Amino acid sequence: MSEKFTIAAEPRTVIGKQVKQLRQAGIIPAVIYGQREPISIQLENKTLRRVLRQASTTHLIDIEVQGNARTVLAREIQQHPTRGDLIHVDFMEVNMAETITSEAELVLVGVADESLKNLGTVVLLIQSVEIECLPGDLVSEIEVQTAGIAGVDDVIYISDLQLAKGVTILADPETVVAHFEYNQTTEATEAEDADMTSVESVEVVEKGKREEE
Repeated sequence: MSEKFTIAAEPRTVIGKQVKQLRQAGIIPAVIYGQREPISIQLENKTLRRVLRQASTTHLIDIEVQGNARTVLAREIQQHPTRGDLIHVDFMEVNMAETITSEAELVLVGVADESLKNLGTVVLLIQSVEIECLPGDLVSEIEVQTAGIAGVDDVIYISDLQLAKGVTILADPETVVAHFEYNQTTEATEAEDADMTSVESVEVVEKGKREEE
């Protein structure tokens, strides 16, 4: 089950340009929407930043407002473009009995086959995937086992990934998520440069012959 965080909030009556005064006082405006009527709230800046740093947009948060808890996901976190200050947060309330969609990061784990170590590395081709699951089954990461590539021509497909119970990836199962890439050695680079020089030389010679003719 996804880790859940808790934070206290208060109803917000300040709207429009006046919310600037809230931020100056260390209070961040936010809104909860989704299952019920949207509600404007305000949260203490430092506490909110700490929770968002851990929960991001992939972990459930219980927001307690006047004694009532609403289970949400942070869907949009607005920050100042240069200072990084929090400006506003949109929270989406979830129904624990209804599936939702979210992003999960792909993470390479394990050790490559011994025969490949000196030749190159296993590389991710996509960094994240969209998933569907119940809120309680939400995951922020999906592991990609490096050991799944035992030869230079092997690849790992979405269909090869081991998923937690209740989690579905919303993408073509035949999508390649990782493959093997050779190391770019100095010798190989020099060889490529030499090949390019040879090709260019041939083109120049052939061009000169055509002009003479």
